[in-house]
Amino acid sequence: MNIKSLLLGSAAALAVVSGAQAADAIVAAQPEPLEYVRICDAYGAGYFFIPGTETCLKVGGMVRTEGKWFNAYAPDTHFGTLWHTRAQLSIDTASDTEYGPLKTNTLMRWDWQDGGSTSTKMVAAYISLGGFTVGKLDSQYNSYIGYAGNVINDDVVNDGPYELNQITYNYDAGNGFTAVISVEDSNSGTGATGVNGEDSSNHYAPDVVAGAGYKAGNFGFKVVGGYDSIVEEGAVKARVDADFGVFKAFLMGGWNTNGDKLNKYANANGSGAASGIGWGDWAAWGGVTVPINAKLQANAQVAYTDSKIFAATANLRWNPVKNLLVQPEVSYTNWDSINQDQWAGILRFQRSF
Repeated sequence: MNIKSLLLGSAAALAVVSGAQAADAIVAAQPEPLEYVRICDAYGAGYFFIPGTETCLKVGGMVRTEGKWFNAYAPDTHFGTLWHTRAQLSIDTASDTEYGPLKTNTLMRWDWQDGGSTSTKMVAAYISLGGFTVGKLDSQYNSYIGYAGNVINDDVVNDGPYELNQITYNYDAGNGFTAVISVEDSNSGTGATGVNGEDSSNHYAPDVVAGAGYKAGNFGFKVVGGYDSIVEEGAVKARVDADFGVFKAFLMGGWNTNGDKLNKYANANGSGAASGIGWGDWAAWGGVTVPINAKLQANAQVAYTDSKIFAATANLRWNPVKNLLVQPEVSYTNWDSINQDQWAGILRFQRSF
């Protein structure tokens, strides 16, 4: 073998080794297997597993726009047409634990109306586990017993407080019997006042709400009471619900422990000339829901108080397609004690998701 052949053979061998090493250097790593979103149906429709976790997530909300004509809560407010638009986002989480589902709910809202700027509000943010709920949501005085009808202007006659911080325990026996006990924010802190203007800046005792109910078949009964620790008075509401098939109805009555004084649970909702007019000793609400067909239902509510406030509201709820609502509503309020009345109307469009 001569020198030339030896050099060519060595070069060829080096080229083969170098090529093999180069090929090894550019081999791409195998991709990680994709984890597709999994449906989580243990907590109801709309939940899915957050990838890589055992926590389920649901995102929902709505967009609403509506025109308002006059004000059912104020006899001397004639603003003509007012247009109001709202966007709302709800985020729910849930996961299984040895004590039952661990859940959270966060509800954010953005509002804009003619001549104003956008306002942002945290409507609810709470945690629940094993029957206990802590955080911000509507008072159990309202949410446990049920709101005053399937109408927009359901609280022209005030039926109690809404958004506040609370620690609540809900009990469900599984046989139709339920109960609730809740300690709730009494509005203390610098500059805080009670519903009659009481100084509550150094008041730290919570309000208390308790209730019980029973449901059998198409009929249900609930009673709930609330104690305003600032005013040192309260109110009790009792309610009967019935489903007759062709229509649903409810009747609710409230009693104020001191009709000469407002408290958080028997408060006044009027404004303008009607400001400060509460229940007196008692209040009553009643309402019906009549399904006309699969896409249309009619609703009505009436309310009356010992202080001679009369309120009546009726609407139609039309769902032309799934998750789209068109709702015209008309209200009439009469405040006999000040010899004033008011007609008002709303036309609402809402897309939920």
